[in-house]
Parts: sequence; structure tokens; C-alpha cells
Amino acid sequence: MSRLTGKKILVTGGGSGIGLATARALLAEGAEVAITGRNEKKLADAVNSCGPGAKVFSHAADLTDPTQVKKLVEGVIAKLGRIDILVNNAGLNIKDRLFSELTPESWHDLVSANLDGAFFCTHAVLPQMRARKSGLIITVNSIAGKRANPLGGVGYIAAKFGLRGMAMGIAAEEKGNGIRLSSIYPGEVNTPILEVRPEPVSEERKQAMLQPEDVAAAVVFIATLPDHVAIPELLTTPANATYI
Repeated sequence: MSRLTGKKILVTGGGSGIGLATARALLAEGAEVAITGRNEKKLADAVNSCGPGAKVFSHAADLTDPTQVKKLVEGVIAKLGRIDILVNNAGLNIKDRLFSELTPESWHDLVSANLDGAFFCTHAVLPQMRARKSGLIITVNSIAGKRANPLGGVGYIAAKFGLRGMAMGIAAEEKGNGIRLSSIYPGEVNTPILEVRPEPVSEERKQAMLQPEDVAAAVVFIATLPDHVAIPELLTTPANATYI
């Protein structure tokens, strides 16, 4: 039997990159998976890429809209029966990242996509986890949530630091309900988010970065641990990176 047989899992940002790699890795372990994102076509292509017979479906939603998130979670539960594991993975960045380049609108977009969306999803999923006294929430954060490296940009950094604090606070509140929270902090990852780097990234550098499958493996590692084990934080970087 695969290690996640019978588990029902919702992965946000599942249309590409880390989210899609995570969905595939979870499916390989026997889980039933729902993926979400804004783009219905991208989600449909992602589902098809998982192969015939894969226990995966998609439900499009704008995670910055709490009403859409509520409908998303209700739809997934109606389809799967429950949500055992939530993988908060969705996020974005922008090209104009310097504080001097930020506007109130771009700041709002960064906080909404990287922090608010995770809050709305967690808030919607937690009640049915509490009712069962069981659940796991894995948040794919960023190394920017641990260190304020200017490369990430001030708005992105602030949102990711907030995401770290939110996960830690909820973990403390919910441990008595049998709910565990884990945050993964990847360093540079070769995903479509690189397209909005201020400077183009070479193919050579992309190949030296973490790949989406590497982060997905970390998600699977946490998801397959027994219920009495918690991994509050897990940090992973390319082998050629310096972490100080």
C-alpha cells in the first residue's frame, strides 16, 4: 500500500511549478488530490498531465476572495468527503520589487496573494479538521520568509514573514485539536515565478537551482510522517547556495 492511500489533499497553486509537482508526488503515494488556481485552462492541462485514471480534479478559484475560497473548500469536501491535508502553495511576485517602486496597489497584490490567500484557505479548512481532531497543513513559504534578502523584494518578504508568523501562531493554538502545521522554506526554485525576476535568469543558473520536484519531495516527507511527529519548519536550498 502506498503511504498516503486514503488521504484527501487540497493543493493550492496546483496548475504549474511546485504545486503541480506536489500533486503528482502525492498521487504517486496513493492520495486523492484536488488542485486549485485562477486559470481553468491551466488547471485542466495540469490534471490531464497527471495521466489517465489519476485521482485528481481541479476547482478554479481566486484565493484572495474569501467567498470563492469558501465555495472551493465546500466543493472539494463534496467531492472527496473531507480534506485531511491542505498544502498552501499559491503565491506570486512582481518585477518592480524595490520599496521605491512599490505602489499601494502592488503592495496589496503581494500581501493578498502570498498571505491572505493562505489565511482564507486555512480558515475554511480548519473547522472540519477540528471536528475530526486530525489534520495537517503544509505551507510552502520561501527562504524570503526567513531572511530579508533584497532579491525577493520588500512586499514579498513582508508577506512571507507574515505567513511564517501565521503558521506558527495557528500551530500553537491547534495542537490540542490534533492539527499539525509545517512550513517549508525553499531557496531558489526553477519555477515560472522566475519570469518576473528584475533580471533574466540563465538556463545554467536555473539548472543549479532547486527543481519543483525537490520541494514536492519535502512535502511528501512531511505528509507521510506519523501523526505524533511534527515538523514546524523545514528549510531547503540549492547545494551551491550559502545560508548564513
